[in-house]
Order: sequence, then C-alpha cells, then structure tokens
Amino acid sequence: MEDIPGYVAGTFIAIVIAVLSFLYYAISVATPGKKNLTSSLAITFLVGWIFFVCVQTFNGYFTSLSGFPRLPMFVGFTLVAILFFLVWPRSRALLMNMPVTTLHYIHIVRVPVEMVLWWLAVSRAIPIDMTFEGSNMDIISGISAPFAAVFMVGARSKSRIGAIIWNLIALGLLFYVVNIAVSFMPYFFTPTGGQVANLGVFYFPYILLPTFVVPAIIFSHLVSLMQLIFKKDQSQF
Repeated sequence: MEDIPGYVAGTFIAIVIAVLSFLYYAISVATPGKKNLTSSLAITFLVGWIFFVCVQTFNGYFTSLSGFPRLPMFVGFTLVAILFFLVWPRSRALLMNMPVTTLHYIHIVRVPVEMVLWWLAVSRAIPIDMTFEGSNMDIISGISAPFAAVFMVGARSKSRIGAIIWNLIALGLLFYVVNIAVSFMPYFFTPTGGQVANLGVFYFPYILLPTFVVPAIIFSHLVSLMQLIFKKDQSQF
C-alpha cells in the first residue's frame, strides 16, 4: 500500500466527508424542530463508527485473515443496522421526511469513488475487474444522479416511476460490483498469474468503502424507494 500516491487517500477521505455532509443535511431537514439534538446525535454516531473502524484497521484487525471473515462481519452489521432503522416505526417517520433530492444527489460521490478504485487497481491494490475498465459500470449511477435528482424528484420535474426505476437499476449496479469485490477478497480468492486479490479495502482509509460509503449509498437508495413507493403526496418530494 506504500506505492499508492497520497492524493488517492486524500480524494477518498474527501468522499467520506462528503457522504457525512449529505447525511447530516438530510437528517437536519427531516427534523427541523429537533435539528440540534437529532442531527448531532446522528453525526456523532456515524463519526464514532468511522473512528471505531479506523482504530481496528490500524490495529491490524482486518488484515488478520485467519478464523471468521472479519470484514464481511462488519459490513453485515451495518446492513442489519440499516434494516433496523427502516422497519423501526420511530425511525421510519424520520426517514420518510428526509429530502429525497438530497438522497439522490449523494450518489454523485460514486464518480470519484470509481476514480479511486481505478487508481488502486493501477497500483495493484485491487483487481481491474472492480473498475470501469473491467466489469464495474457503477460510474453510470454517479453520472446520472444529478439528472435523476433534478428531473425525477426535483422541483423542476417529477417522475415517480422513473425515479423508482433509476433507483432499482443503480442499486443493481452497486450490488453487482459488490459481488465482484467479495469474490476477489482473499477469503475466497487465490491470485493466479497476473491477477491480484481485493486487498486495498482492508487498509485505511479504503476500509471505509465497504464499512461506511457503500452502506450509506444502499441506505439512500432504500429510503428513496420507501418514499417513492409509500408517500402518496408527490408534491412532498
């Protein structure tokens, strides 16, 4: 990992900050009467989670590949937490009030994420299959996100069906590249010839891709779909 240029880590840290900012804004708008308390608690929890993951990374927790797969366990925890907040009645009320346009704009970060993945692949920290030069077409979601935000859920134009279809396609593209990433993890893959395993995401700061950025993107899609499907008043978007 020493051969990776410093600007790659800097770009990725900026992505993490951007995702945090989008989520903080969405929570603040959803709780105008409790903005200081609710949004502060939420951002504190998220920053605490990021800090905890980073400490474990620096302690070499994730690079120890013996025993139970540790990284998938952490990712599984974040997904369970997302499902809990989606089904818990008190949190559902908050999620239904999040600005759906913000939940679409957040996907713009997927463009710089793809650049980071490409830089990591050039440095042979991850396989080329995880980039847009391989089988990863997730950059399409990032490029199309502002158009979806403006013309499908924004004030300028609305298309509930179009937004649902966009979210499902973008979510499918994300799950596809996640499947590629998992298949190249050293738990399940042994490099042969010129191939490399997906090792880059086991180190700081890229560990935050599977443990924070990707779950945040999944969360945004699911909350958007929940609003698009269950909110009857389209003017509230």
